[in-house]
Amino acid sequence: MYGTEVIDPDVPLNAAESADYDAALAGSAAAGERPAHASFDALIEADQRVEPRDDMPSAYRKTLIRQIAQHAHSEVIGMQPEGSWVTRAPSLRRKAILIAKVQDEAGHGLYLYSAAETLGIDRAELLDMLHDGRQKYSSIFNYPTLTWADCGAIGWLVDGAAIMNQVPLCRCSYGPYARAMIRVCKEESFHQRQGFEILWNLMRGTDAQRAMAQDAANRWWGPALMMFGPHDTGDAAQGGGHTEQSMAWGIKRFSNDDLRQRFVDMMVLQADRLGLTLPDPDLRWNEERGHWDFGAIDWDEFRRVLKGDGPCNAERISHRRRAHDEGAWVREAATAYAAKQAARATSATRSTDRLHAAEPAA
Repeated sequence: MYGTEVIDPDVPLNAAESADYDAALAGSAAAGERPAHASFDALIEADQRVEPRDDMPSAYRKTLIRQIAQHAHSEVIGMQPEGSWVTRAPSLRRKAILIAKVQDEAGHGLYLYSAAETLGIDRAELLDMLHDGRQKYSSIFNYPTLTWADCGAIGWLVDGAAIMNQVPLCRCSYGPYARAMIRVCKEESFHQRQGFEILWNLMRGTDAQRAMAQDAANRWWGPALMMFGPHDTGDAAQGGGHTEQSMAWGIKRFSNDDLRQRFVDMMVLQADRLGLTLPDPDLRWNEERGHWDFGAIDWDEFRRVLKGDGPCNAERISHRRRAHDEGAWVREAATAYAAKQAARATSATRSTDRLHAAEPAA
């Protein structure tokens, strides 16, 4: 459904599992005085995975921390729009499915914070940067969920766009990130199908239900297209940004514009199957390009929301800070318990050592 770019079965995800890794290190060592990061360059050239123990440029490490942290923050903040509907979902089955989805998002945040920590940054520091605005999360989660149909639109459009972005990350050059994304993408596929099913049922319901589904699609279509980020091909490729360097390092595999086009091409067909009309009068098939043309994106809105002036920015971050503060006792209790267990283990080891020391020599 989302392409076959997930994993090349002939290329190990862990660079240390490959003969190319040892060859790269041996070749670098034989070169005597080699340039800094020669082994890193060899791994990237061979399209292998860089591991935490490997030498890597500071700029590569910094880029990964920024990207993985933003991804993790987005998963955690992204629990809020749909989490508010857990108690209001229209059936027990829908509640159970929605609870499972929100729980998955928490797990995704955990995987990603853990991956970021392998780069030498502490999770508490990442959360501090989120809470005080030094790091961002996806702008899509600053929009309100007004009706039950919004849960369908988020699953279908937002999670659909997320998967389109994330599937290529399963081949990211940084091993811990790539491996985390394999499980994330499998679970996101369930989320997208859940959203599709919600809209499918609404579109086969009453006139009011169909209108609700169409309204949700109208409101989420534009923000979903923004999820891929600003233009980064053609003239826009000369305007700075991270794409060129990230692709050279193998962190990204496709440009923002390429992924957005793939998403549009796929969603036009799915919308037709659902019976929904995508809110774009410029949407039409381009025979010459072999793709669907679509209208201009409101980048002024994107920048405004990203800077904190969206419908729910203040609400989202306030809720996140409050949850973090109210959960302090859980973290403190877990830390105290771990310290107690470690002290017990140390005491038991010392007791055993004293018993052995008291035994008569054979």
